[in-house]
Amino acid sequence: MLLWLFQALGQDIHAFNVFGYLTLRAVMAVLTALVISFAIGPWMIDKLKIMKFGQAVRDDGPQSHLVKAGTPTMGGALILAAVVISTLLWMDLTNKYVWVSLLTTVGFGVVGWVDDYKKIVHRNPKGLIARWKYLWQSVFGLGAAIYIATSTSLPAQTELIVPFFKHVAIPLGVVGFVVLTYFVIVGSSNAVNLTDGLDGLAILPTVMVASALGIFAYVAGHAVFANYLGVPHIPGAGELVVFCGAIAGAGLAFLWFNAYPAEVFMGDVGALALGAALGVIAVIVRQEIVLFIMGGVFVVETLSVMIQVGSFKTTGKRVFRMAPLHHHYELKGWKETQVVVRFWIITMMLVLIGLSTLKLR
Repeated sequence: MLLWLFQALGQDIHAFNVFGYLTLRAVMAVLTALVISFAIGPWMIDKLKIMKFGQAVRDDGPQSHLVKAGTPTMGGALILAAVVISTLLWMDLTNKYVWVSLLTTVGFGVVGWVDDYKKIVHRNPKGLIARWKYLWQSVFGLGAAIYIATSTSLPAQTELIVPFFKHVAIPLGVVGFVVLTYFVIVGSSNAVNLTDGLDGLAILPTVMVASALGIFAYVAGHAVFANYLGVPHIPGAGELVVFCGAIAGAGLAFLWFNAYPAEVFMGDVGALALGAALGVIAVIVRQEIVLFIMGGVFVVETLSVMIQVGSFKTTGKRVFRMAPLHHHYELKGWKETQVVVRFWIITMMLVLIGLSTLKLR
């Protein structure tokens, strides 16, 4: 939106042409999302308290969590608002990749909002019925997958890139690409949601992974860099840097309020949306396996739940003291802040490994 304005002004005042640079607009998206979140964050938290949108806490979990009962939740709406506004202000409004990413994120956010609303307002601890929840996730996930598949113009845009190998790519075809994209988006969405169980645990890894994906997007959208580094050139993908910047800015600002002891929780409205955003970006820039590496904490948290459920149903025994995995370590004696910071450190290491795939191949 502002890009068009500055382009028009740049015809007479050349200084405004600097806003045509993608890197500057990405930085401005970060700062805009930060300002928006800091400006409306306290007001939104107060409103959530007045409306009694408080978090319900499991009575079978760590006893230290009982004090969290009543803490405002659905704070993910703050993240969504900042991301959407910041992205629309600084993006190229003609870019199809940003639009599909933005709409998918909002769609999953709506599913999360309904789930949170039913849990809090309707006092239904199960929230949105699982089959309806996954149905709507599937609708948005498949919609994004089909759109991206039908808008590709190069074979490399539907190949599965294997990191650390220079010329290894698995042709998927349109059907295979749609199936993979669906599982990446829906799986990533639910993985972030499962991880969001401690103060600040999910949001900073999301910021780090989104920032790293922004680098991949910039490289993929730049013909010279893509050719030099041996990654598929995806014309237009570079504009996703603005979207990634907005996520990073909004996420950092939210961490200000979500850091221990949290003033507000993200809720499904934020976790499902952010997870879907990471998934769709990774698909567009053809880095699904790299997302799996960088989001290793999300992956392990999800696997811990699957292993726990599978083991209990088949043998009647639990592998972990409690799932997801962060609760297991709490029950082993780790303090909440220790779990969170250590998982942050692990994510930082995994993100660096993911970024190394740009050169190590």
